[in-house]
Amino acid sequence: MISKLEPYKQYKTSDVQWLLRIPDHWQFKRIKLLFREIDQRAGPEGGVLLSLTRRRGLLPHHEASKRIASVEELSNYRVCRPGHLVMNRMQAWSGMFAVSSYDGVVSPDYSVFEANAPLEARFFESLFRTPTLVTQFALRSKGIGSGFNRLYTDAFCDVPVPVPPLPEQTAIVRFLDHADRRIRRYVHAKQKLIALLEEQKQAIIHQAVIGQVDVRTGQPYPAYKPSGVEWLGDVPTHWDVTRAKYLLREIDVRSITGEETHLSMSQVLGLVPSNMVERTLTSDSYVGGKLCEEGDLVLNRLKAHLGVFAIARQDGVVSPDYSVFRNRDFTVMGYYEKVCQLPTLRRELRLRVKGIVEGFWRLYTEDFFDIRLPVPTFIEQCAIAKCITEAILNIDDVISRVRSEIDLLQEYHVRLIADAVTGKVDVREEKVCCES
Repeated sequence: MISKLEPYKQYKTSDVQWLLRIPDHWQFKRIKLLFREIDQRAGPEGGVLLSLTRRRGLLPHHEASKRIASVEELSNYRVCRPGHLVMNRMQAWSGMFAVSSYDGVVSPDYSVFEANAPLEARFFESLFRTPTLVTQFALRSKGIGSGFNRLYTDAFCDVPVPVPPLPEQTAIVRFLDHADRRIRRYVHAKQKLIALLEEQKQAIIHQAVIGQVDVRTGQPYPAYKPSGVEWLGDVPTHWDVTRAKYLLREIDVRSITGEETHLSMSQVLGLVPSNMVERTLTSDSYVGGKLCEEGDLVLNRLKAHLGVFAIARQDGVVSPDYSVFRNRDFTVMGYYEKVCQLPTLRRELRLRVKGIVEGFWRLYTEDFFDIRLPVPTFIEQCAIAKCITEAILNIDDVISRVRSEIDLLQEYHVRLIADAVTGKVDVREEKVCCES
């Protein structure tokens, strides 16, 4: 991807604890010698509102949010110009810096800096977002908790940073732009591969669960009949169609101790222990949560219209806002898990949810139970569930490997930037070609 990078030939030591050595011809300077804060307010004329985002940097607010700010609101906002360095003071500890490409205004809780002397501001934008500098900014931020910590200008400007000569700053930025394009292109190609594999997986599932293909022969069934259900279409003539209430029964048993394993819903992993799900909501107590057993079908009532159904792979306790279903006679839960996850069923689910706005919609049991579902024979349900599991196992393995490759690429990208801007590798002689 990127040719093997070598360190500089000569280094010198420093008394800066967090970066003990830098290339021999680099300097250490405090930020106050490089940048000065400017505090020009928009006034009654306002300006184009800009927002600082973690992934895309500083961009017009309408591209990041649907909220429209009035001119009156903007009068006290800070003016920034192309080339100015913008810092979100409340998020500096997480690397929220960007160089502006726009004339506009930013939040009064941001800080705006301009260079004291000729320098490549984008070099310092990358430097200030490295884990090493972010740690220094976090140590110097003040506040009650991490979400309310602010990095004030005097503390920010007191931080010593490595400074290469200006031509070298420019060369490093040029190399990082080149590397960024290449890595993004690799990641995009892998994301497209994942999308294609997901489509292939969904096609296999869809054809099997609605009877377009008999999984036992790999061929369509001999004859079909109208199901009378819009989202389902025609089904094999020997299949039945019935309401969910005749196939499933709701279980509402509550935890008394709250000591059971807490399970959370993940659209990738299914229903798993909550410590396996990133950014999941947790609670100090799960007393009153709903108990489920291995093999139960669980739905997140707030996200049912998105197909968020999954089978419990172990006993545990789930949120009281989930619904837990157990099978009736001759109902194979592995089959109905896939039916309930079908994209074609989501329109039906969306019509039956209740609530004022999305995010607060709920699918209540009586509305779910009224939905008509396909009913193959018990033997066919077993065969379909088994076939789908086997058919998508290899696809899921490939998807998992590709996601791991994306994670490694992104980790490499972060490390490459940090190594370049702190002088661990010499990129001056790297050939950089123009790429679209």
